[in-house]
Amino acid sequence: MKPRERRLQIEGLIWEEGSVSVELLAERFTVSTETIRRDLSRLAEAGRIMKVHGGARSTRLLSEPSMPVRTALASSEKARIGRRLVDALEPGDTIFIDTGSTTLAAAPALATMTGLTIITNSCQLAEALAQAGSDADIYLLGGRYVSGNAQTVGAAVLGQISEFQADHCVLTVAALSPEIGAMDASHDEAQVGRAMAANARNLIILADSSKLGRRAAFSVCRSDAIGLLITDERISGHDRAAFTAHGVKVWI
Repeated sequence: MKPRERRLQIEGLIWEEGSVSVELLAERFTVSTETIRRDLSRLAEAGRIMKVHGGARSTRLLSEPSMPVRTALASSEKARIGRRLVDALEPGDTIFIDTGSTTLAAAPALATMTGLTIITNSCQLAEALAQAGSDADIYLLGGRYVSGNAQTVGAAVLGQISEFQADHCVLTVAALSPEIGAMDASHDEAQVGRAMAANARNLIILADSSKLGRRAAFSVCRSDAIGLLITDERISGHDRAAFTAHGVKVWI
């Protein structure tokens, strides 16, 4: 395994577990503890994790891992969620779609639909749709470019969103709970999500079950603003009933 690939997997493991020890990582990846310490130092220098005595932990509870790591996490669930999304759409719909690993996973399924108009701040999504042969009219919102997620954010993006009205807004979020609603770990991304939702008739949240029960720093919307939640079969009966009580349709 190449060092870069190993570091991505280490980052993903720390994100999932919260904290890990050097010894566990060395055993997991069949390398020396010194190699693991060097990997952790590289990740810490990049701000991806925090080194602690004997191991490492997430930088903060509400942070998200890098896009390559997020894309690899729960990839099969995200692909199924993406395929399920098309059942909520009609040919010819106009759709806001934000930046995220789950919305990116929906690109192949979206490309099978005809006549869509898609407004997005995700450069990767626009490229993925084009590569998949989508005939959609794609509007890529211009603004401050964030290379880590290949997205645009900021005042220019928010201003352009106000020029559109959409049938649906499709968002992926960092955290979701029935009591609080949808949340994001990035202020910029939360602003984009709120603006898109405000200019659409229906709000669809795509979230695998690992996002449920988490809390993040920035609110996107209350639960009663969500029209449809598409998740996976690991959602608890309690959460499903709680979202339903807020008027949210829940699909798996």
